[in-house]
Amino acid sequence: MGMIGGGQGAFIGAVHRMAAAIDGEIELVCGAFSSSPEKSKASGEDLYLPAGRVYSSYEEMILRERELPEGERMDFVSIVTPNHVHFPPAKMALENGFHVVCDKPLAFDMQEAEALAKLVEETGLLFALTHNYTGYPMVKQARAMVQNGDLGSIRKVFVTYPQGWLSTKLEDSDSKQASWRTDPKRSGAAGAMGDIGTHAENLAEYITGLQITHLCADLNTFVPGRLLDDDGSVLLKFDNGAKGVLMASQIAAGEENALRIFVYGEKGGLEWHQMHPNSLIVRWLDKPVQTYRTGSAGLYPAALAHSRIPAGHPEGYLEAFANIYRNFAVCLRARLSGQAPSPVYEDFPTVADGLRGMRFIERVVASAQSQEKWTAF
Repeated sequence: MGMIGGGQGAFIGAVHRMAAAIDGEIELVCGAFSSSPEKSKASGEDLYLPAGRVYSSYEEMILRERELPEGERMDFVSIVTPNHVHFPPAKMALENGFHVVCDKPLAFDMQEAEALAKLVEETGLLFALTHNYTGYPMVKQARAMVQNGDLGSIRKVFVTYPQGWLSTKLEDSDSKQASWRTDPKRSGAAGAMGDIGTHAENLAEYITGLQITHLCADLNTFVPGRLLDDDGSVLLKFDNGAKGVLMASQIAAGEENALRIFVYGEKGGLEWHQMHPNSLIVRWLDKPVQTYRTGSAGLYPAALAHSRIPAGHPEGYLEAFANIYRNFAVCLRARLSGQAPSPVYEDFPTVADGLRGMRFIERVVASAQSQEKWTAF
């Protein structure tokens, strides 16, 4: 793996490196860790990489790695930059034959997202998007239960993601994360809804297997002087006739990362909380409430295949992230050896999910600015 971004002081880059390393399938061999050559070099030294494999720019990295012999050069690139620097390196990597893992959202705007989707189709290369919440074993159990018809036809979906870290104008301090996430020039058209609302949208579609067809959005900016939304609510219509409600807020004072989802069908409903990820609560119309636990017997194969340790030992955020990297690595290894991977490992978010996420951002912003009740997705 080669990495673009994620240098000294970056939060998500370290998360990606830890997640990629958990299963021993991936080795970090090179990087362009910052737009500052000096910072990139210092970051490479921190990671004990050879000086010759630490580059001053992503352009230099991609071109020089391409010249190395097969088996020595990087196999894929991991892009962990702010939103406005997702598209250029992803495009260049694909054009030069490298597979890609990219942090979400897919791109800065819909035009870039569509261009990447077209390029992935043309090249046939692997592309993973790190919607990491889909990697949790109990999320995969929930998805399998819906797919198996255990809950019956899905009728209602509630998904909420409250955070409180932007309750004040943190971007006026030295907070790097707050600075770029609230800047339209770097974050894109949406703030909270683009940052965490897309996670909620992706989780709802992943678990239910349904797609949003229409939405009605209300976006708010509560902190004076902030340039992007820090709160929002969205009514949803799905392609099977189900209805939903999505809420994303970064001014919910006191909240951490309280992503929650409730899915209700004809026969029962399920409930999953990201801050208590090893439990899946299932309520039945005609049976007592059940709690499914990560690693326990009786789970669907998709859930068991994404657990690493015996039941009762907590698995969390890094392991869920690692499941995306592990599955991507298994599929890439199979492709390089001319084999077909087990279908259970082909389960990771792709450029198609990224395109859905960018469409969600575009349509939510359009709906919030419109006087019409519903906006077609």
